[in-house]
Amino acid sequence: MSNRLAHETSPYLLQHADNPVDWWPWSAEAFEEARRTGKPVLLSVGYSSCHWCHVMAHESFEDEQTADYLNTHFVNVKVDREERPDVDAVYMEAVQAATGQGGWPMTVFLTPDAEPFYFGTYFPPEPRHGSPSFRQVLEGVRGAWTDRRDEVDEVARKIVRDLAGREIGFGDAQLPGEGDLAQALLGLTREYDATHGGFGGAPKFPPSMAVEFLLRHHARTGSEGALQMAADTCEHMARGGIYDQLGGGFARYSVDREWVVPHFEKMLYDNALLCRVYAHLWRTTGSDLARRVALETADFMVRELRTNEGGFASALDADSDDGTGQHVEGAYYAWTPQQLRDVLGDEDARLATDYFGVTEEGTFEEGASVLQLPQSEGVFDAARVESVKARLKEARDGRPAPGRDDKVVAAWNGLAIAALAETGAYFERPDLVDAALAAADLLVRLHLDEHARLARTSKDGRVGAHAGVLEDYADVAEGFLALASVTGEGVWLEFAGFLLDHVLVQFTDEKSGALYDTAADAEKLIRRPQDPTDNATPSGWSAAAGALLSYAAQTGSEPHRTAAERALGVVKALGPRAPRFIGWGLATAEAQLDGPCEVAVVGPGDNPATGELHRAALLATAPGAVVAVGTADSDELPLLAHRSLVDNEPTAYVCRNFTCDAPTTDVDRLRAALGR
Repeated sequence: MSNRLAHETSPYLLQHADNPVDWWPWSAEAFEEARRTGKPVLLSVGYSSCHWCHVMAHESFEDEQTADYLNTHFVNVKVDREERPDVDAVYMEAVQAATGQGGWPMTVFLTPDAEPFYFGTYFPPEPRHGSPSFRQVLEGVRGAWTDRRDEVDEVARKIVRDLAGREIGFGDAQLPGEGDLAQALLGLTREYDATHGGFGGAPKFPPSMAVEFLLRHHARTGSEGALQMAADTCEHMARGGIYDQLGGGFARYSVDREWVVPHFEKMLYDNALLCRVYAHLWRTTGSDLARRVALETADFMVRELRTNEGGFASALDADSDDGTGQHVEGAYYAWTPQQLRDVLGDEDARLATDYFGVTEEGTFEEGASVLQLPQSEGVFDAARVESVKARLKEARDGRPAPGRDDKVVAAWNGLAIAALAETGAYFERPDLVDAALAAADLLVRLHLDEHARLARTSKDGRVGAHAGVLEDYADVAEGFLALASVTGEGVWLEFAGFLLDHVLVQFTDEKSGALYDTAADAEKLIRRPQDPTDNATPSGWSAAAGALLSYAAQTGSEPHRTAAERALGVVKALGPRAPRFIGWGLATAEAQLDGPCEVAVVGPGDNPATGELHRAALLATAPGAVVAVGTADSDELPLLAHRSLVDNEPTAYVCRNFTCDAPTTDVDRLRAALGR
């Protein structure tokens, strides 16, 4: 039989379209069916590159007997968490509150009013490690639903009441000051892994937003410790197995604290954030490694994630065919010494094993190793290394490739646009700026409606049905603001303004200034999600604060500045206590304390001196600096108004906190003014 997922735009839902389970997408009709039939709802939430989601699907959702039981006793609803982050957030909060942990696949049982009463994550087909089998769980839930209905309803009501009591009132708190950011730095120092870089133990995630904070803190205060933590963390990650030494780009996280063995899925958001961070590290230090990694990661995104429509796909799977028809995690990326010999011959294979840290026993599974760049002694012949890398890459290209989740998520494309625009500008790679422009163009054409409302996803040029959430509006605005600084095209500032006006009207609590993840007129869930913490990506809250602040600096808009400052109250509350989980909020607070700096460069576009001043402005490390470039008295960008040439030469104007330096035509003087 065919279930109801065949016409969805989510690749994850389409993966389940042929299951014998009679799936519904999340919809009013599904809950109507549950009310009509008196059945509870099984809600299963996952995403397309999630390893254990695939395992549970294969063991349980593809099994005819399990499917028969589910179809008889439940209304079954499948959700792609990347497409519906609001649904995922609300029920994940309930799972974590009830069990103390969460993760995907997420399995939740609901009443027909969408109130949760029983939770879990992955359930095995047979009981193991003290965990019941999925069938035992289903039978237990059905028994409770049939025989103890009052009890179930009471549990569900209590959970919803408890969730409602968790509203966050951090708006209107005071702005974070010098002391709060110093405390946050101290907190990060305590959790810093001085041996391997990064924060905390295993599993270890790339801390891109905390590194951005450290770079900005260094730029504002001169703190050498902050720069050291940022640079060392970036070096350890780039030398580890979490970084793809042949193709560029980063895996999702490392299962160990040494960055050796990754969880192999490659996400657009990680690569966008890390590409930008390495570009900013290069801007601060001039490090060759940072330059190489920023460019390789940008090239990876364009080569492997760009869709036919010019947007960027969400992810590459962790699993792929190992050549025998088995889907195995990491099969595409790992190498045995024998595989190296087969491709390179004995002599070059010896060089490769030394250079990439490949061992006979292997660093991964079954004698295979993940390629790294161990901090080994010895000098390698650069030309020979390049030849070895090229041959290995070519051989790897012949392996079955990991699957790609082709859906275009607005927020993550916004992050990619910002990264590619800046990386292209810093390293004089106009092709990368063009890739950013093409993705921005797709978002405007396809994701924005005539009221400048944003759709969350599209696939194959078809827009998805789900409304954008706060992170979509904020991250896309961030990308457009970066494009405005790089290209001098005012249209991108204008589009950012449309999006941020929705943030002010639809996502902001008027009384407190607190932010919600869903719009005021969005579908009503059991609670309105609201989370200020930065996890794998900047929270919508932090991202909105950052974009509002930059927009206010570009335009002088007081309402946007005020909204940004009210939103930063949460950073004062959380920054000193949990700095690892509010990195983007801390980075934005650094920009607010520094001004942020506003730079206007006026001069003819074809005059090389205009280009030099513009480049110097873009390379400024001043936290959150915004840049406008154009001809004198152009009305393209507000910062250019009333700016004239000095001595008929291209001229730069630098302002901070309503105070401006004397205009300069000298690049070195501009650099000095921006470098503090």
